[in-house]
Amino acid sequence: MFKRILVATDGSTLSKKAVKSAISLAAQTEAELVAITVVPRYPKNYFEGALTFSPDDVARIEGEWAQEAQGTLDLVSGQAKAAGVRIKTAALSSDLVAEAVIAAAKKHKCDLIVMASHGRKGIKRLLLGSETQHVLTHSTLPVLVLR
Repeated sequence: MFKRILVATDGSTLSKKAVKSAISLAAQTEAELVAITVVPRYPKNYFEGALTFSPDDVARIEGEWAQEAQGTLDLVSGQAKAAGVRIKTAALSSDLVAEAVIAAAKKHKCDLIVMASHGRKGIKRLLLGSETQHVLTHSTLPVLVLR
């Protein structure tokens, strides 16, 4: 059925459920799992005259975020291997999370994207946006959304 499944995780409780489901589905279909997490780039400054950060501070903060992302991926990798699922992992750096997810799925030739939805409604959804919604509306691949 599926040969390669991409699961996007941010380490949150909901994304951990998506990871668990993706591992289960990959085991059932003997598919390879590709687990990714997207690390944002640290803003250099917001407005002219606002507090700016030194390049060293930015590098340190981005390094901490990358380490945290790798820790999340290591946990997913351990769970997948324990279930007998082949896995590849990647920590991506991008401010465009949904676009990074879609691009990773294409790059790794996945035939399904699995991700969680935080289930925001109303004005919160409008103000905060939805990476999952963006993936759903812009991906040419099937997307399994878990909540």
